[in-house]
Amino acid sequence: MNRITYLGELEQMILWSVLRLDDGAYGLAVRDQLEARAGRAVARGAVYTTLDRLVKKGYLDSRLADADANRAGRPRRYFTVTNPGREALKEARDAFVSLWTGLEEAVEE
Repeated sequence: MNRITYLGELEQMILWSVLRLDDGAYGLAVRDQLEARAGRAVARGAVYTTLDRLVKKGYLDSRLADADANRAGRPRRYFTVTNPGREALKEARDAFVSLWTGLEEAVEE
């Protein structure tokens, strides 16, 4: 781990959701997954803004699917986690575990 990568809480949860959804990771599915798994309501705009930010950081790739009539001819944008995105998640997890270690009893009180 040569460089420390800082991911915000929402960025981490969105990356985990994209990983879990695999080939089915598009904006609303990511939001639904996040709400179902984390029990947290997130505004659509916050999800799309964060997805775009993660693409710019190089942690996500995106592709457009073919347009279909159900979406009024608009293509759906799908996301996948890149190798740097996976590495950033590992670094964030390691930092969290390092901070947590030894405090379990303090939190359990």
